[in-house]
Amino acid sequence: MKRQVRLIGMTGTNGAGKGEAASFFVKNGYAYFSLSDLIREELRKMNLEITRNNLIRMGNTMRQKAGPDILARLAVKKIRGNTVIDSIRNPREVAFFKTLENFTLLAIDAPGETRFDRVKKRGRDESASGLEEFLAKEKEEMGTEESRQQLHACMDMADHTIINDGTLEELQKKLEKFL
Repeated sequence: MKRQVRLIGMTGTNGAGKGEAASFFVKNGYAYFSLSDLIREELRKMNLEITRNNLIRMGNTMRQKAGPDILARLAVKKIRGNTVIDSIRNPREVAFFKTLENFTLLAIDAPGETRFDRVKKRGRDESASGLEEFLAKEKEEMGTEESRQQLHACMDMADHTIINDGTLEELQKKLEKFL
């Protein structure tokens, strides 16, 4: 009997632990693909800096021009075998992926202050200097317009949710249980 391919989609808030979860899945034999990589490619083509603000703007522009599920449609052409698909931020992306066999959407979340502390430690340009600004920036990802990011709607569509409010070891135990 042929073993079926498993696709795990990930959505969740900034700093919740999606990167750590992705690393866990890769260590367990999954390939990794981020929808944000498609946006980064576009930013590079236009010689624009890869910042959180530019990623949000470009992703929304791509959705407006080519449809809310454009990133999912482009990604599926590059995915082979068991894969974890990161950075799902629009319900139409979720709906597209759910048409594929063996797709499961996993949402990862954590308290705001915990997430802000984590993103400060990773040292990327998060376009926020304090907790208030971080949470305000996050609201941009929680919209309701069809061609924009709708993170909460995606999280509501998840098949499973993990609250990552503890240690890395605790997250890994939750992910083992999920698998």
